[in-house]
Amino acid sequence: MGRWEPNARGRLAEAALELYSERGFEQTTVAEIAKRAGLTERTYFRHYADKREVLFGGTELQDLLVEAAAGAPESMAPVDVLAVGLDAISGMFEDRRAYARRRQAVIIANAELRERELIKLASLSAALAGTLRRRGVPEPAASLTAEAGVAVFKVGFERWIAESEERGMAPVMRELLDELKSVARGGHGA
Repeated sequence: MGRWEPNARGRLAEAALELYSERGFEQTTVAEIAKRAGLTERTYFRHYADKREVLFGGTELQDLLVEAAAGAPESMAPVDVLAVGLDAISGMFEDRRAYARRRQAVIIANAELRERELIKLASLSAALAGTLRRRGVPEPAASLTAEAGVAVFKVGFERWIAESEERGMAPVMRELLDELKSVARGGHGA
């Protein structure tokens, strides 16, 4: 190894994505990822539990969503709290669309990674529902709002990474949340 360089976590994530895109997830080893990043396997495991987790970034997304929802004005309706949270997490994706497209292509190509993504989304929903309950939203409204929010995020993310989409993530999320509100009021959407 050469001289220490900063951002080991980011370098590992980029190296993993490059290798997964080139060779496939199953054909890539942690040793190869670490080598590509100019690091050791030991350093890899200080940052990530396994070779799947490198694509899912820990709890940063969940923490940001929960923090934004918890900090929303108390007078806000649950669906509006959801909008605050979606706006907050949209900000973390700005300038990362190309990376997000490449990452999603790797995930779609592997059943194990698709399963991991569903687990992460379920955790996101549970965390948001817990935050809504702490804000005084009763069940089942807290869980329904959280599940709907994750559905908006999932569909919005897929739309945002589409080659034809040029808008930022926040406007895409807001449009879909408005669509959901319209459907809930008995409309048929746009």
